[in-house]
Amino acid sequence: MHVTTWLLLFLFLFPLPLPRQKPYDTIIKNGRVIDGTGNPWFYADVAIKDGKIAHVGRINATEADVVIDVGGKIVAPGFIDVHTHVEGDLEQIPTADNFVRMGVTTIVTGNCGFSRTNIAEYLSQLQQQGVSLNVATLVGHNSIRQSVMKSEKREPTPEELTQMQQRVEQAMKDGAVGFSTGLIYVPGSFAKTDEIIELARVACQHGGLYATHMRNEANQVDEAIKEALLIGEQAGCPVNISHFKISSKKRWGDSRVTTRLVADARRRGQQVTVDQYVYPASSTSLASILPDWVFDGGNEKAVERLKDPQTRAKIKQETIAQIKQSGFKDFSYAYVANYRPDPSLNGKNISQITKQIRGKAGVQEEAEQIMDMVIAGGASMVYHKMSEQDIEIILQQPFTMIASDAGVREPGRGRPHPRGNGNNPRVLAKYVRERKVISLEDAIRKMTSLPAQTFGFWDRGIIREGFAADLVVFDDQTVADKATFDDPHQYPVGIDHVLVNGQLVIQQGQHTGARAGQILFGPARQSSHPHH
Repeated sequence: MHVTTWLLLFLFLFPLPLPRQKPYDTIIKNGRVIDGTGNPWFYADVAIKDGKIAHVGRINATEADVVIDVGGKIVAPGFIDVHTHVEGDLEQIPTADNFVRMGVTTIVTGNCGFSRTNIAEYLSQLQQQGVSLNVATLVGHNSIRQSVMKSEKREPTPEELTQMQQRVEQAMKDGAVGFSTGLIYVPGSFAKTDEIIELARVACQHGGLYATHMRNEANQVDEAIKEALLIGEQAGCPVNISHFKISSKKRWGDSRVTTRLVADARRRGQQVTVDQYVYPASSTSLASILPDWVFDGGNEKAVERLKDPQTRAKIKQETIAQIKQSGFKDFSYAYVANYRPDPSLNGKNISQITKQIRGKAGVQEEAEQIMDMVIAGGASMVYHKMSEQDIEIILQQPFTMIASDAGVREPGRGRPHPRGNGNNPRVLAKYVRERKVISLEDAIRKMTSLPAQTFGFWDRGIIREGFAADLVVFDDQTVADKATFDDPHQYPVGIDHVLVNGQLVIQQGQHTGARAGQILFGPARQSSHPHH
């Protein structure tokens, strides 16, 4: 008999044992686990299999091919950022580096009333190209209204209202998680409360929530909160108030009043939450300084009005009156983040720019300068209008979530708000470690289980067996934001590893390029597509 035949006969009779399949894909060893519930940390290993958390406890290192020993660092659920604006960004930069480097594994976009109107198409595009984090979207009121009524300052006809309701309904069925408004922006600012109630009701009937950038965050902030609560109550809808703040110098300290309005509503049995970024400056367009009627009919009409001497004089007068009411004597609080016609102005404030270009100082000249810049195409701005005391009072509320209000950042482009690179680490460094405003466990809860519960991501936000393996590993002693207003393009330090659906997206502080994110569909789509 041939040697080969003998060998085959031997292997047939005495087969070699196959290498044993290891029970887990990855084990994170020796972590101090903060599970997202607000409970104190505990020592444990976390095992991952097929993108899910398979076991939490003492686990033998031989049971997985990949073992990450974190040596007592914090292991937390991946952070969930419920207020972002990534339309157009993720398509260009699907790795979303600035978010995942902050420990963010899930984002909600479509905020402030602006979203894609075709939600199915948008989510399918992201799904096909692949992204590095999980994405959910709201459907935006401004975008829906614009698609039906253009930028007209009037109430909708019954037909137009029906059309808007149908578009919101379609968006919910296509996977939106709720309905958002931006009531300081055109055309949302032209809508009366009743219109918003009717549209929010549709979203709520399909399991969504109502998220709002309110009508006013300055002197009339109380009325704006009451309107948001009324809309939620009438529409039968949970309410989330976006980037909760006080942006009038005259009202600094009144976060005690505004947070009480939310707490009282919750005591009455209304589900209300708020989100917050932890910087005393906001960021939006230059055009938002001008009265909203200027934009009735769209940008071309606005430019016509700004060029007409009589109308321009009226706009100037109203703009200056509005700023004085907020307790500011001029526009030195307004810094240019990105001005395409002249990028050399990026990083300067309106007072500095006015002196440079007009050779004169004063609020009258500054208003003229603003109008000229809006005519030239406008600018994105950073507004230093809030107080540190209010940030801390809002942060301490049990119903406050942490959210960046940022888009995907392109390194080196413009002078954007530093929150896009630093928001979550800033909470952990400044407000937990240095100022001790809240505990580490509560900070994590505000970034994980509270957002997951609010937006219905029922298998995320907590470290539990069976939950999605979205995890962040960081050093609570060194984690810190590095981005500043002068130099916003700096990534944070102290965040070692970030896993999205079990895959390492950040490893030893570097992006692996993995596009492990999933689309998180809202409840109306889930019920018609049970496999999601």
